[in-house]
Amino acid sequence: MPTFGDLFSSVDLSMLLLVASTSYVLGALPLADQVSRRRGVNIFLTGTGLAGSSNVLKTVGKVPAAVVFLGDMAKGIVAIFVAQALGIEGSWLVIPATAAVVGHWHSVFTRLKGGDALATFAGSTLVVFAGYGLAGVAFACVVTLGARKLPFTLPFVSLFSIIFGYTMIVFLSVLNYAELKVVVAFSALAVIVFAHALLGHALRRRGYEPTDEIASETAN
Repeated sequence: MPTFGDLFSSVDLSMLLLVASTSYVLGALPLADQVSRRRGVNIFLTGTGLAGSSNVLKTVGKVPAAVVFLGDMAKGIVAIFVAQALGIEGSWLVIPATAAVVGHWHSVFTRLKGGDALATFAGSTLVVFAGYGLAGVAFACVVTLGARKLPFTLPFVSLFSIIFGYTMIVFLSVLNYAELKVVVAFSALAVIVFAHALLGHALRRRGYEPTDEIASETAN
């Protein structure tokens, strides 16, 4: 049976730490905040209070939302590319993906505030699962567009579209015998990301609003 030491024998821990730190900084880049502020909007004090493309779409506009969505996805994409370039591979790629997600959740540039990190997580899976990732993202986009065409409003459209997209990735990966450890590692991260998003949305639907304290912090 492998020991705890054996678990880390296949990876350079100092390199893994460097990759995690770099990925955190990438994820923490306050793209939604900066794009919104250029339009005179404090994204943390409007809509859902989240620094993400969905909130930007509702409170700022379509073009800024597209910029934020692509930029947030790019955070996850670049984090994985950097990790791969530094020799991190296989299931260990979940480390930079996780660090990028945490950076987006709690950005050091915005006093540890951020967004759901769904697009950032999608970007990392897009690279790790290659063609399967592209199929999953495409499926998520189709679900989102289809839901928006309905005559009634569905809650959490963006969140559930990502869940459907990731389910497609897992299905295709297992069906085609992709590396199981990678699928399991990223599925665990997916559960955490989705649970974090659902919990956050549930709290906000119960009446949570940004406070005056947050307002004074973000204004500085």
